[in-house]
Amino acid sequence: MRRRSGERVDGPPRVAFYNNPRIRSALYQLLLLAALAWLAYEFALNARANLAARGFSSGFGFLGNTAGFGVSQSLIPYSETDTYGRVFWVGLLNTLLVAGVGIVLATLLGFVVGIARLSSNWLVARLAGGYVELIRNLPLLFQILFWYLAIIGTMPGPRESISILGMFLNNRGIIAPRPIFSENAWIIAAALALAVLATLALRVWARRRQDATGAQFPVGWAGLALILGLPLVALIVLGFPVAFERPQLERFNIVGGIRLIPEFLALLIALTTYTAAFIAEIVRAGILAVSRGQTEAALALGFRRGQMLRLIIVPQAMRVIVPPLTNQYLNLTKNSSLAVAIGYPDLFALFAGTTLNQTHQAIEIIAITMAVYLSISLLTSLAMNWYNTRLRLIER
Repeated sequence: MRRRSGERVDGPPRVAFYNNPRIRSALYQLLLLAALAWLAYEFALNARANLAARGFSSGFGFLGNTAGFGVSQSLIPYSETDTYGRVFWVGLLNTLLVAGVGIVLATLLGFVVGIARLSSNWLVARLAGGYVELIRNLPLLFQILFWYLAIIGTMPGPRESISILGMFLNNRGIIAPRPIFSENAWIIAAALALAVLATLALRVWARRRQDATGAQFPVGWAGLALILGLPLVALIVLGFPVAFERPQLERFNIVGGIRLIPEFLALLIALTTYTAAFIAEIVRAGILAVSRGQTEAALALGFRRGQMLRLIIVPQAMRVIVPPLTNQYLNLTKNSSLAVAIGYPDLFALFAGTTLNQTHQAIEIIAITMAVYLSISLLTSLAMNWYNTRLRLIER
């Protein structure tokens, strides 16, 4: 339609709402969401009908029923008369234990091996490279079974236990002295927490001081003195409110103490060594990503190689290391579910295994297990992303 000359145009021509890209996009998304909700509703109805036809009830009431089976390792008090809800917490804590300890050990070992791969020493570099190539190319399940059989097969029985520094080693695990805390022992934990907070505050102060004056402060030694000194002072002042129950070798078995079962040790060693091989390559790539001019400048200023790595190279490499390192932490946590192969009582083995076989509450148990692993992964990613934002370069 042609407009007359001199006619005023108030704005762009009107477009029908169904031709508006934003409205059309939102409409398509709503339709897709409605379709998914309908499919989920139909799935739930069908599953409920099938369970009812087989005589199985639905819902989460089974968590209050008696479990009736024992667990070889529990961080909280547990007996066969406890409920399936208690079994869930036992399995979750066991999973968090092996995942948390594995992440710390794998990170330390991975950084050592990754730096060793770049060593100027021919033997050290080749040994580190051989470790990485060997461990990365063997299936994790095979390594778990290898360490499990190696630990179980080479250890003697309880009567022939190996005694080292008050600990006993046999085919039932490692039995170490058990700490027994008195009423005032919480003060020691409070002193340790206070020392950690003081170390963090000292680090912030030392960084600001260095930015302002250029003078360095030995944060590492000072922090170590705080973390070791404050709890030690609390121990002395309180009169050592921590005693140890030493294991005793009797006629047929060892009584007392605290036991680390072989399944935990085998799983921890396999997860640590396997994940560390991948972390080593990430660390090596991160260090190589730092400009060679940084190394030359550090050497020209008289830095020793240890100082150069700790103060210049590794801090810059962390910006490249942290994102793929997060994936390795997530993989280690999820790979811990392979513990079912050797009988370690983690969440997957106890809850998605034994509990599912006894209760047949497949939908509820799988949903809870999925939610737990998803929550752990999201929290790990959130923490690593927060740390990664603190490492980013800030333009001034």
